[in-house]
Amino acid sequence: MTKLLPLLAVLPLAACGGGEPASEAPATAPAAAAPEAAAPVETAPEPAGIDAVLAAQPEAVQARYVYRKPAETMAFFGIEPGMTVVEALPGGGWYSKILLPYLGESGHLIGADYPYQLWVVNPNTSDQRREEKKTWVADWTAQAEGWRAPGDASISAFQMAEMPESMNGTADAVLFVRALHNLARWESAGGTLTSALQDAYNVLKPGGVVGVIQHEARPDMPDDWADGSNGYLKRDFVIAQMESVGFELVDSTDIHANDKDQPTVDDIVWRLPPGLSGSQDDPERREAMLAIGESNRMTLKFRKPAA
Repeated sequence: MTKLLPLLAVLPLAACGGGEPASEAPATAPAAAAPEAAAPVETAPEPAGIDAVLAAQPEAVQARYVYRKPAETMAFFGIEPGMTVVEALPGGGWYSKILLPYLGESGHLIGADYPYQLWVVNPNTSDQRREEKKTWVADWTAQAEGWRAPGDASISAFQMAEMPESMNGTADAVLFVRALHNLARWESAGGTLTSALQDAYNVLKPGGVVGVIQHEARPDMPDDWADGSNGYLKRDFVIAQMESVGFELVDSTDIHANDKDQPTVDDIVWRLPPGLSGSQDDPERREAMLAIGESNRMTLKFRKPAA
């Protein structure tokens, strides 16, 4: 990233003593004093382009580009340097570590975890996990600060359903990357999906964008199987939920589609990489899941209507 180099001041040469009387006028007019050097202009460093950011990621992260397609994803959703972006369920920072340098010093990244109520109604959540979630905002922010380098975006966070009013109308984009299924799964018990989508609507500026990438169930699959508990949701369901809050569907793409992913009612999305659930001790099944690759995913772009 480029910074302006400070100007080098030119030091005047010292005059040599010649023994002439102080009252004697010089034969020629004295040279004008050199102007003072201008103070260096402080400018924000230019954010790195997406290609440079992606090339700087660890090999394990780059190995997933074939499925996650982060450059194409950023372009499709219109994510640009300088934006304020909310990332739902940022977790360990796979996308955060790309967004921080890409958004740059004038950008801002807001992490948004599941509503606390989701951890209350989910019977699989341990008491320790619930306690940890009580301090998630402070804990994740501190962790994410450790991912930042000079010139990266600033960071803040909130838990869905508890977003501070001061954040209303501040974001350019919200990203739900494989984050909707658990919200939908526990909606009836805690209003988790409704509260999350309302926060997304409120945090956005008029005309702001919501990007959705979600494991997609085929239309012919049973609705009770595609309720989020197996990781999959139907496209029509997602669109209806987004529109119920006030969002408009403006575009879609197949960049994350995978026709090899044809689950049955006995399958869960986590059988596929990177999780490979159920095949750790079954090399043949593991190879079959690796041959399928990551899940079939819908990629939808919504917009909050302009004021």
